[in-house]
Amino acid sequence: EVSTEDPETAFCTLANREDLNPEEGSIHHCLYQFTRNEKLTETNKLLCDVCTQRHYGPKKNIKTEKKYVYTNAKKQMLISLAPPILTLHLKRFQQAGFNLRKVNRHIKFPEVIDLAPFCTAKCKNVAEGNTKVLYSLYGVVEHSGTMRSGHYTAYAKMRSMNNHLSDLVLRGQAAPRETEPVKGQWFHISDTRVQAVSASKVLSSQAYLLFYERLL
Repeated sequence: EVSTEDPETAFCTLANREDLNPEEGSIHHCLYQFTRNEKLTETNKLLCDVCTQRHYGPKKNIKTEKKYVYTNAKKQMLISLAPPILTLHLKRFQQAGFNLRKVNRHIKFPEVIDLAPFCTAKCKNVAEGNTKVLYSLYGVVEHSGTMRSGHYTAYAKMRSMNNHLSDLVLRGQAAPRETEPVKGQWFHISDTRVQAVSASKVLSSQAYLLFYERLL
Protein backbone atom coordinates (compact mmCIF):
# COMPACT_ATOMS: atom_id res chain seq x y z
CA GLU A 1 0.00 0.00 0.00
CA VAL A 2 1.38 3.38 -1.02
CA SER A 3 0.37 6.40 1.03
CA THR A 4 1.25 10.04 0.49
CA GLU A 5 2.55 11.90 3.52
CA ASP A 6 4.05 15.28 4.20
CA PRO A 7 7.80 14.91 3.42
CA GLU A 8 8.58 17.03 6.46
CA THR A 9 6.94 14.56 8.87
CA ALA A 10 7.19 11.24 6.99
CA PHE A 11 10.57 10.44 8.55
CA CYS A 12 9.88 11.84 12.02
CA THR A 13 10.17 9.61 15.10
CA LEU A 14 8.56 9.73 18.55
CA ALA A 15 11.87 10.78 20.13
CA ASN A 16 14.75 12.61 18.50
CA ARG A 17 17.18 10.07 17.04
CA GLU A 18 20.04 12.54 17.02
CA ASP A 19 19.90 12.84 20.82
CA LEU A 20 20.53 9.11 21.13
CA ASN A 21 24.25 9.11 20.18
CA PRO A 22 24.42 5.28 20.44
CA GLU A 23 27.60 3.54 21.54
CA GLU A 24 29.10 1.33 18.85
CA GLY A 25 28.77 -2.33 19.75
CA SER A 26 25.44 -1.79 21.55
CA ILE A 27 21.91 -2.89 20.73
CA HIS A 28 21.01 0.81 20.41
CA HIS A 29 23.63 1.18 17.68
CA CYS A 30 22.27 -1.92 15.91
CA LEU A 31 18.74 -0.47 15.94
CA TYR A 32 20.01 2.94 14.88
CA GLN A 33 21.78 1.44 11.87
CA PHE A 34 18.83 -0.80 10.97
CA THR A 35 16.41 2.17 10.97
CA ARG A 36 18.72 4.74 9.38
CA ASN A 37 17.52 6.96 6.55
CA GLU A 38 18.78 5.61 3.22
CA LYS A 39 19.08 7.49 -0.08
CA LEU A 40 18.03 5.57 -3.19
CA THR A 41 19.98 6.91 -6.16
CA GLU A 42 21.54 5.75 -9.44
CA THR A 43 20.79 2.02 -9.89
CA ASN A 44 18.68 2.03 -6.71
CA LYS A 45 16.25 4.69 -7.91
CA LEU A 46 12.56 4.14 -7.19
CA LEU A 47 10.01 3.45 -9.91
CA CYS A 48 7.57 6.37 -9.64
CA ASP A 49 4.07 5.81 -11.06
CA VAL A 50 3.14 9.47 -10.65
CA CYS A 51 6.28 10.65 -12.47
CA THR A 52 5.70 8.07 -15.20
CA GLN A 53 2.12 9.21 -15.79
CA ARG A 54 3.19 12.83 -15.89
CA HIS A 55 5.82 12.04 -18.50
CA TYR A 56 4.12 9.39 -20.66
CA GLY A 57 0.42 9.80 -19.92
CA PRO A 58 -2.17 7.22 -18.68
CA LYS A 59 -1.14 3.74 -17.53
CA LYS A 60 -2.64 2.01 -20.57
CA ASN A 61 0.04 3.58 -22.72
CA ILE A 62 2.79 2.75 -20.22
CA LYS A 63 2.20 -1.00 -20.36
CA THR A 64 2.30 -1.22 -24.13
CA GLU A 65 5.39 0.93 -24.55
CA LYS A 66 7.12 -0.32 -21.36
CA LYS A 67 8.39 3.12 -20.45
CA TYR A 68 8.97 4.05 -16.83
CA VAL A 69 10.40 6.96 -14.90
CA TYR A 70 12.71 6.29 -11.94
CA THR A 71 13.44 8.94 -9.35
CA ASN A 72 15.74 9.55 -6.40
CA ALA A 73 14.06 8.69 -3.10
CA LYS A 74 14.59 8.21 0.61
CA LYS A 75 13.78 5.01 2.50
CA GLN A 76 13.57 4.39 6.23
CA MET A 77 12.27 1.40 8.19
CA LEU A 78 10.53 2.47 11.40
CA ILE A 79 8.20 0.72 13.86
CA SER A 80 4.57 1.65 13.17
CA LEU A 81 3.02 -0.59 15.85
CA ALA A 82 4.84 -1.15 19.15
CA PRO A 83 4.51 -4.89 19.97
CA PRO A 84 3.55 -6.26 23.42
CA ILE A 85 6.61 -8.53 23.20
CA LEU A 86 9.75 -7.28 21.49
CA THR A 87 12.03 -9.98 20.05
CA LEU A 88 15.44 -8.89 18.76
CA HIS A 89 17.41 -11.38 16.67
CA LEU A 90 21.08 -10.50 16.30
CA LYS A 91 22.83 -11.48 13.08
CA ARG A 92 25.80 -13.43 14.41
CA PHE A 93 27.41 -14.47 11.17
CA GLN A 94 29.33 -12.78 8.36
CA GLN A 95 30.47 -13.74 4.89
CA ALA A 96 34.15 -14.74 4.70
CA GLY A 97 34.86 -15.57 1.07
CA PHE A 98 32.64 -18.55 0.25
CA ASN A 99 32.15 -19.42 3.92
CA LEU A 100 30.11 -18.08 6.80
CA ARG A 101 31.91 -17.09 9.97
CA LYS A 102 30.31 -16.70 13.39
CA VAL A 103 30.49 -13.26 15.03
CA ASN A 104 31.43 -13.66 18.71
CA ARG A 105 31.58 -9.96 19.54
CA HIS A 106 29.74 -8.94 22.71
CA ILE A 107 26.80 -6.63 22.01
CA LYS A 108 25.76 -4.47 24.95
CA PHE A 109 22.07 -4.52 25.81
CA PRO A 110 20.13 -2.89 28.68
CA GLU A 111 17.52 -4.20 31.10
CA VAL A 112 15.17 -1.42 29.96
CA ILE A 113 15.17 -0.19 26.38
CA ASP A 114 13.33 2.76 24.84
CA LEU A 115 12.05 2.16 21.31
CA ALA A 116 10.76 5.71 20.82
CA PRO A 117 13.73 6.84 18.66
CA PHE A 118 12.94 3.95 16.30
CA CYS A 119 9.15 4.40 16.15
CA THR A 120 7.31 6.52 13.61
CA ALA A 121 5.79 9.70 15.03
CA LYS A 122 2.36 8.23 14.21
CA CYS A 123 2.94 4.92 15.99
CA LYS A 124 -0.55 3.39 16.22
CA ASN A 125 -0.65 2.10 19.82
CA VAL A 126 1.27 4.85 21.59
CA ALA A 127 -0.77 7.51 23.38
CA GLU A 128 -0.54 11.00 21.91
CA GLY A 129 2.14 13.04 23.64
CA ASN A 130 4.16 10.01 24.78
CA THR A 131 7.84 10.25 23.90
CA LYS A 132 8.86 6.93 25.48
CA VAL A 133 8.12 3.33 24.49
CA LEU A 134 9.79 1.28 27.21
CA TYR A 135 10.48 -2.45 27.36
CA SER A 136 11.91 -4.63 30.16
CA LEU A 137 14.23 -7.57 29.44
CA TYR A 138 12.93 -11.00 30.53
CA GLY A 139 14.75 -13.53 28.36
CA VAL A 140 18.02 -14.10 26.49
CA VAL A 141 19.13 -16.96 24.23
CA GLU A 142 22.88 -17.51 23.93
CA HIS A 143 24.82 -19.69 21.48
CA SER A 144 28.29 -21.09 22.11
CA GLY A 145 30.39 -22.83 19.48
CA THR A 146 30.82 -22.34 15.75
CA MET A 147 28.62 -22.14 12.65
CA ARG A 148 28.91 -25.94 12.29
CA SER A 149 28.24 -27.00 15.87
CA GLY A 150 27.46 -25.53 19.26
CA HIS A 151 25.10 -25.35 22.18
CA TYR A 152 22.12 -23.14 22.98
CA THR A 153 21.42 -21.94 26.52
CA ALA A 154 18.95 -19.43 27.88
CA TYR A 155 18.50 -16.87 30.63
CA ALA A 156 14.97 -16.29 31.90
CA LYS A 157 13.58 -13.99 34.57
CA MET A 158 11.01 -15.45 36.99
CA ARG A 159 8.60 -12.62 37.73
CA SER A 160 5.00 -11.93 38.71
CA MET A 161 2.22 -12.05 36.14
CA ASN A 162 2.01 -8.97 33.95
CA ASN A 163 -1.69 -8.03 33.82
CA HIS A 164 -0.90 -4.87 31.87
CA LEU A 165 0.71 -6.96 29.15
CA SER A 166 -2.36 -9.20 29.00
CA ASP A 167 -4.57 -6.14 28.49
CA LEU A 168 -2.28 -4.97 25.70
CA VAL A 169 -2.40 -8.34 23.93
CA LEU A 170 -6.16 -8.89 24.35
CA ARG A 171 -7.49 -5.32 24.06
CA GLY A 172 -4.73 -3.45 22.31
CA GLN A 173 -4.30 -1.01 25.17
CA ALA A 174 -2.94 -0.97 28.70
CA ALA A 175 -2.32 1.42 31.56
CA PRO A 176 1.28 2.68 31.92
CA ARG A 177 3.54 0.66 34.21
CA GLU A 178 6.65 1.58 36.15
CA THR A 179 9.64 2.67 34.08
CA GLU A 180 12.05 0.47 36.07
CA PRO A 181 12.92 -3.15 35.13
CA VAL A 182 10.35 -5.75 36.13
CA LYS A 183 11.50 -7.25 39.44
CA GLY A 184 12.38 -10.93 39.51
CA GLN A 185 15.10 -13.57 39.77
CA TRP A 186 17.22 -14.52 36.76
CA PHE A 187 18.00 -18.16 35.99
CA HIS A 188 20.43 -19.77 33.55
CA ILE A 189 19.05 -22.84 31.78
CA SER A 190 21.35 -25.34 30.04
CA ASP A 191 19.61 -28.61 29.14
CA THR A 192 18.41 -30.01 32.49
CA ARG A 193 20.58 -27.71 34.61
CA VAL A 194 18.95 -24.59 36.07
CA GLN A 195 20.96 -22.13 38.16
CA ALA A 196 20.10 -18.75 39.72
CA VAL A 197 22.31 -15.94 38.38
CA SER A 198 22.68 -12.19 38.78
CA ALA A 199 21.44 -9.55 36.32
CA SER A 200 25.07 -8.56 35.63
CA LYS A 201 25.78 -12.13 34.49
CA VAL A 202 22.86 -11.92 32.07
CA LEU A 203 23.95 -8.55 30.68
CA SER A 204 27.45 -9.88 30.00
CA SER A 205 26.20 -12.82 27.91
CA GLN A 206 26.75 -13.26 24.16
CA ALA A 207 23.12 -12.62 23.25
CA TYR A 208 21.70 -14.22 20.12
CA LEU A 209 18.04 -13.54 20.86
CA LEU A 210 16.65 -10.89 23.24
CA PHE A 211 13.11 -10.87 24.63
CA TYR A 212 11.54 -7.73 26.11
CA GLU A 213 8.06 -7.07 27.48
CA ARG A 214 6.39 -3.69 27.14
CA LEU A 215 6.29 -1.35 30.13
CA LEU A 216 5.13 1.99 28.75
